[in-house]
Amino acid sequence: MVSRNQKVELPILKDKKVTLYMKREDQLHPFISGNKFRKLKYNIEAAKKAGLKTILTYGGAYSNHIAATAFAGKEYGFNTIGIIRGEELAQKWQENPTLRFAHANGMQFKFVTREAYRVKEEAGAIGSLEKEFGLFYRIPEGGTNQFAVQGCEEIVRAGDSDFDVVITCVGTGGTISGIINSSKDHQVIIGFPALKGDFLKKDICKFTAKSNWDLETNYNFGGYGKISKELIVFINDFKKNTAIPLDPIYTGKMMFGVVDMIAKNHFKEGTKILAIHTGGLQGITGMNKVLKNKNLPLLEL
Repeated sequence: MVSRNQKVELPILKDKKVTLYMKREDQLHPFISGNKFRKLKYNIEAAKKAGLKTILTYGGAYSNHIAATAFAGKEYGFNTIGIIRGEELAQKWQENPTLRFAHANGMQFKFVTREAYRVKEEAGAIGSLEKEFGLFYRIPEGGTNQFAVQGCEEIVRAGDSDFDVVITCVGTGGTISGIINSSKDHQVIIGFPALKGDFLKKDICKFTAKSNWDLETNYNFGGYGKISKELIVFINDFKKNTAIPLDPIYTGKMMFGVVDMIAKNHFKEGTKILAIHTGGLQGITGMNKVLKNKNLPLLEL
């Protein structure tokens, strides 16, 4: 499946003589959108080949991956189990739009403490889940594994080879790894992590041997899920000026970063940039509840 490249028209781009397009991966599927569609594609094939009927995975309260996996399970005939970070959500998950959506699409939840969630990849933790739920196909948090990377290698196509720079947001590293693997040698791949810290480089290096990439860590706004009035205003203005909606966790920060870098002459005149829209728009409703409680402006839906 191929997504379209939409040209972004902003005054700063004309001023700096930089061309910017956005690959609308968010339009691949109404509920399994963006990189989640890519990450789940070959994992679902692997689960079918293994003859398993249940998919188990992990995520937080507003996880795009949890929502997408639940819908994919319903669409492709799998039972789904979500291991959800935060035992306090067990009593109030109905108030959470992401978890409500996942449950409505058949996902069973197990809420665990943050301490238990941190050791979820250990053999003992996985063994306990197998005793509780029986056989299942396990997908890591965020969906990143070799099958996910394989799917994400299909984001950038042969027709995108005329772009000098490809940018993407980064969560667990699977999406950027696939993009790096399918990139041309003349292209530079820049990742914008949603989390603080430089630890993701090691994870990315597990999936790619290429070196034409780097992470830009100056635009995480304080870390995962952190948001400011400045970012909200940018996202709302960007949508008004381009008709492209952005999410506040990933794509909003990425686009804020690349526009700021263009304004600061990071890219030379004539540079052609392709930005990957990884979806994540389902999280806006939940984020607006948080923003309302903080008396901050709301994101336009």
